[in-house]
Amino acid sequence: MSETQRPVKHIVFDIGKVLIHYDPNIPFSRLIPDEAERAAFFANVCTHEWNLEQDRGRSWADAEALLIDQYPGKADLIRAFRIHWHEMVSHAYDDSVDVMLDLIQQGRDVTMLTNFAADTFKEARERFPFLKVPRGVTVSGEIGMIKPDREIYDTHVASFDLDPAACLFIDDSQPNVDGAIAAGWHAVHFTSAEKLRSDLSAHGL
Repeated sequence: MSETQRPVKHIVFDIGKVLIHYDPNIPFSRLIPDEAERAAFFANVCTHEWNLEQDRGRSWADAEALLIDQYPGKADLIRAFRIHWHEMVSHAYDDSVDVMLDLIQQGRDVTMLTNFAADTFKEARERFPFLKVPRGVTVSGEIGMIKPDREIYDTHVASFDLDPAACLFIDDSQPNVDGAIAAGWHAVHFTSAEKLRSDLSAHGL
C-alpha cells in the first residue's frame, strides 16, 4: 500500500549513528596510534562481527575470553574495548534528537529499535536522558535478537502493538532498512537530520 492508503502512525528510531555518535577509533587512536595497526586490530581482533554478538546478548566476559584465547598478546587491548566504550559514544546528534522530540511533542507515537548490548545501553540511557522520552525501546542485547533478522522487527511490533504497514523505521544501516521493509514496514536510510526531515515530510509527517 502507498503512504496515502496507509498513513504512518508509528515512527521507530535506531539509536547509534542516528541519535548518538559511535566510533571505536576515538579511544583506540590513543591506544593504537599507528593507523594501519589500528585498522588491522579492528579487521582481525575486535571486529564488527565480534562486537555484534554482544548486541545479540553475549556477555563481555565471554567475548573477551574468546579473543584473549586467540590473541593472548593483545589481552589489554581486547579488554580496553569495553573499558573505554563510554568514549566511543562521545556525543548526541542534537539536530536528530530535536527531530525525534518534535515528533513526540506533536503527539506522534515514537519508539526505538536498536542493536545494543544490554549493559552499555543502560549506561547510554543515563548519559543521554532523551533516550527515556519515547514510548519504549527494543534492545537487541536484552532479547537475544539483532537487526536485520526478521524476528526482531516482528517482536518490536508485538511488544508495542504496532501496525507494521503504518510503521516508519529510521536507521543508518541499509541492511537494517531493508530488513524493516521485508517485515512490511516503511523505512528510510538515515544520512543527516536534514534528509530525515525531508523523508518525514514525504511520508506526511
